[in-house]
Amino acid sequence: MEIYLVQPRGFCAGVRRALDIVDKALAQKGKPIYVRHEIVHNKHIIEDLKKRGIVFVNELDEIEDKTRPVILSAHGTAASVLQQAKYQKLHVIDAICPLVETVHKQIQKLAKENAEIIVIGKATHPEIIGTIGQIDNTTKVYIIATLEDAEKLIIPEENKIGIVTQTTLSVDETEEIVSYLRKRFKNIINFNQVNICFATTNRQNAVRQLVQKTPNIIIIGSKNSSNSTHLKEAALRYGAKRAWLVDDASEVDWMTLDQCQSVGISAGASAPEYLVEQLMSFLKQRYNNINVHNVIMAEEDISFK
Repeated sequence: MEIYLVQPRGFCAGVRRALDIVDKALAQKGKPIYVRHEIVHNKHIIEDLKKRGIVFVNELDEIEDKTRPVILSAHGTAASVLQQAKYQKLHVIDAICPLVETVHKQIQKLAKENAEIIVIGKATHPEIIGTIGQIDNTTKVYIIATLEDAEKLIIPEENKIGIVTQTTLSVDETEEIVSYLRKRFKNIINFNQVNICFATTNRQNAVRQLVQKTPNIIIIGSKNSSNSTHLKEAALRYGAKRAWLVDDASEVDWMTLDQCQSVGISAGASAPEYLVEQLMSFLKQRYNNINVHNVIMAEEDISFK
């Protein structure tokens, strides 16, 4: 079995920062620590944090002990939630990814300029809910997820238009949508704006390189992780014959993989490296002769305070 291990993969700077915040909160304040929504979208991380004393809640009203700290997820939070926390005098620690925070500032600026705002992303995703929740008047907000959605938009051409995007989307599909919007609407005031983060872009480009080495791709990541899902979709779009999105080695389609001579491995931005190591251990136990090749697309040395 020829194994191609791609770089970069796994944790991005925003995820590392959020998890560091949780670690420091536990070390300084003890348990329990409350977290509103999943701090990041990974099943294994969430289960591990529960064991360590993290209590996950959907809303602030669910917090039983109001004297304990509450951490807000890396995906960002609506302004109304922060106001509620202030009203309830909660000790809030915001683990928002700085890149998502930049999107929040952009949509606030567009709202002040009285622009029609096109938001590209999944309406039910926490990041989009948090982004939309930065402004009071949402009557001029249009959430779209596909090119077909963009084609159905009805906005007067003379109106000012701004665009913001979810940070974890498909790079190619988003560029296609933005390109269409630029051609159709001549009064876009933030003309060059695409908010997909560097880590999402790097991982999708790395998978593109991976597909040049093997038609069989395993992506480690949870099903509710947007960036992980898009990695699988990217693999298939770039020509992979098979692509699997698995939480861990136990979900690998081993019977199908046994028929393959090679496999490429990547991991979503919220997937811990130990899951990759676990998968590698399984591969070494299952196959008598393996060759491991490192495919390095980029080096990431960015960290957030």
